[in-house]
Amino acid sequence: MTYRITGLAPEAFTRFFAASAEELAANGARRVVADARPGFPCRVTLQDAEPGEELILLHHVSHDVETPYRSAYAIYVRRDAAEAADYVDAVPPVFEGRPLALRGFGEDGMLKAAMLASPGEADARIRDMMGLEAISYIDVHNAAHGCFAARVRRHGV
Repeated sequence: MTYRITGLAPEAFTRFFAASAEELAANGARRVVADARPGFPCRVTLQDAEPGEELILLHHVSHDVETPYRSAYAIYVRRDAAEAADYVDAVPPVFEGRPLALRGFGEDGMLKAAMLASPGEADARIRDMMGLEAISYIDVHNAAHGCFAARVRRHGV
């Protein structure tokens, strides 16, 4: 089973970096500076920011469907995130060393399966879930904090 994981489009977040602290606050966002690595996973590059890098912490609707499974939570985006990451049959760096929650959805936006992946198990669990006919895509979340990490789709089908 071939799969693809892509980061979020950077254009959706550019305006936040030009905003004042007040404008950010009015949009439920704030400017932060990474002070550790890991700990500030960018949802565009799918890499952890380096200490000293500027990011925006904001509320993001990751599963925008008209079902009870609509989902939103806080995410980080790095200032210098110019291009969305793209991984085929490989997991991105932000999956490394983190326990992950995989939520498999059908085309109807309804949850069809869910599983946990311990550090180092993401590729195997993604392949297991993509092996289920009912699964159209997987939303991966950090298991501990619950934040959206990335979406996984079938590739080459």
